Amino acid sequence: MATQFHLALPCVSINKTRMFYKDVLGAEIGRSAVKWADINLFGHQITFTECGPFKFDSKSYNFNGDILPSFHYGVILEKEDWNKILERLKSNNTPVVSQVKFLENKTGEHQSFFVKDPNDFTVEFKCFTELSDIFNG
Repeated sequence: MATQFHLALPCVSINKTRMFYKDVLGAEIGRSAVKWADINLFGHQITFTECGPFKFDSKSYNFNGDILPSFHYGVILEKEDWNKILERLKSNNTPVVSQVKFLENKTGEHQSFFVKDPNDFTVEFKCFTELSDIFNG
């Protein structure tokens, strides 16, 4: 069953958040008001509400020698779309926090890159070598 995912997050500035997701990532802005907005990120709904920064004590963890953000969210894309969004970011001089290949030559092999939004949230874009491995491991 194909369904959409919903995530609600706080933000510092709704205007900067709208601009980042629309202008930098190319996402569509859905319903919105003065202090909140729905973002369509590859068919998934992220609702941002302007209410201040998110506090999280455990900022990162180690996965096979790579330091990753403990709190992050993202989308899994096919290789073509993954390359398109990566090229879009590079052409806009948007900093990519890291670009990593995970589980090389193993079940679940995938590539990821991470970007920061204006709220200091980390957004991950994944591309699996074998799409069927998303939940195998």
